[in-house]
Amino acid sequence: MAKRAFDLVCAVLGLLLLAPLLLAVAVWIKLDSPGPVIFRQQRVGRFGVPFRIHKFRTMTHALAPQGPLITVGEDVRITRAGHWLRRHKLDELPQLIDVLKGDMSFVGPRPEVPRYVAMYPDAMRERVLAVRPGITDPASLVFRGESAQLAAAPDPEREYVEVIMPRKLALAADYADHANLLTDLGLVLQTLRVLWTR
Repeated sequence: MAKRAFDLVCAVLGLLLLAPLLLAVAVWIKLDSPGPVIFRQQRVGRFGVPFRIHKFRTMTHALAPQGPLITVGEDVRITRAGHWLRRHKLDELPQLIDVLKGDMSFVGPRPEVPRYVAMYPDAMRERVLAVRPGITDPASLVFRGESAQLAAAPDPEREYVEVIMPRKLALAADYADHANLLTDLGLVLQTLRVLWTR
C-alpha cells in the first residue's frame, strides 16, 4: 500500500515537473530522425502479465525491429539523439506513465521481453515476477556498463543469457525477497547519484 502510494505521488509529480523536458526531448527526437517519438515493446510484468513498456525512441525506426533484442556497444541502429538519451537514461522517462498505470513501480526488477523470461528457472521466475517491475533496481546499478561488456563478447546474446542474466536474476530475486519502502528510497537515491555523477 505504501509503495503504491509512493509510486503514484512521485509519478504524478514527475510528469508535471518534467513536462517541459519531456516536450523538448520529444521535439528533438522528431527532428533528429523519422518515426514515432515513443517506442513501445511488450514486456513481462507482475505475475507474468504482459504489458507495453514506454520509452523515448532511440533507434532508427526502420532498422529497430530487424536487429537483436539486446543493444551491443555502438549499435548502428541508435540515432544521434538516442546516444545522448541512453547515456543519460532519459529514454526511460516515459515509464512514469507505466508507473502511473500500475504496470511498473519506481523500484523493482527491470522487466524483460518474453523470450528471456521463458529462460528463467521456474523457482526464480516465481520470485522475480512476484513484484512489479521497476524503472531502476540493484541490477541496473551493477550492470551500468552492460552494453560495453556485450560488445566485448564473441557472442553477445550468449554472454547475456549465460553470464549477465543469471546474475541479474539473483539480484532481482534478492530484491523481491527483502524489498521495502526504505530500501526503495535508498535505491532511488543511488540511481540519482549515479546519473548525476555520470
